[in-house]
Amino acid sequence: MNKEKEALIAPCGMNCSLCIAYQFKEKDLNKRGFHKKYCPGCLPRGKNCLHMGDVCELLGKGKIRFCFECEDYPCKRLKALDKRYRTKYHMSMIENLNYIRDNGLKNFLENEEIKWRCTGCGGKICCHNGLCLNCNIDVLVQNRRYRWNEE
Repeated sequence: MNKEKEALIAPCGMNCSLCIAYQFKEKDLNKRGFHKKYCPGCLPRGKNCLHMGDVCELLGKGKIRFCFECEDYPCKRLKALDKRYRTKYHMSMIENLNYIRDNGLKNFLENEEIKWRCTGCGGKICCHNGLCLNCNIDVLVQNRRYRWNEE
């Protein structure tokens, strides 16, 4: 399995390769006039998880790889994060983690490649706005707050 792709799956179940901050870094889109903070992903930047590692001792000390390994799974904080992502971004961290637990990381990554593939160019769709930043960058340039066909 590709270790680089594996490292882009955060302990909380986020696929960092779908994140707008990761995709902006990957495509260096600030050169198009944006001012977004770039992110290399939760694990590649040396932290265990942006949303959970600061309050979860097991993640903070690197004792578990994924939240589902914890006896408190899913914890209150993960449930809140999951609800926000399901509501705003059409994805579920808990569904991701359950899939990884039940089917393995390799199968999860293969499924993600299909699920989030742009039908136009084959690139990745961003989970935060529903856009392919190869094909639809002009939509984002025109409306910098664009999110899933919502004004």
